[in-house]
Amino acid sequence: MKRSVLANRKDVVSAVICAYPGGRLYAAAELGMTIKKFDNQAYENAGSRPLTDDHIHRLEQVAGTTFLPDYVSGLYGGMFVPLTMPGTLDNIDLYSRSVKAAAKRGLVDQIISKALDDGVIEAGEAEAIIKALMHYMSARYAEVLATIQLHSKTTEGR
Repeated sequence: MKRSVLANRKDVVSAVICAYPGGRLYAAAELGMTIKKFDNQAYENAGSRPLTDDHIHRLEQVAGTTFLPDYVSGLYGGMFVPLTMPGTLDNIDLYSRSVKAAAKRGLVDQIISKALDDGVIEAGEAEAIIKALMHYMSARYAEVLATIQLHSKTTEGR
């Protein structure tokens, strides 16, 4: 999934709403708000307080996105690595994770190759390379953790 650079929390909220199935009307219903109240909080209109992190988290659970943790971890120079729930892994899932991580690594290499076409890596190209690298590293880290989780001995005597 391609993601734009989210420069601030308002961009995060907007991205979550755009990704939410059914859009803002369904997002408002998920949070038990009228559409007017939701819009005011989502877009911080009329001096309204913004949606809370808990609200955004609830919406992201349905939308299947991780914009907020990606944004917050990026503020600290880190990366968000989603962990799997115990008991939900199998070898097919591991293979899928491996393929997705490899594709993200390939994207990093493609961006580098394209940036080097003119012999110079510009600031915008460097930012795109780092962003793609962080997505690859996150996917690879999650893949390795899932492999360890699936194939580790459990207390049940595996």
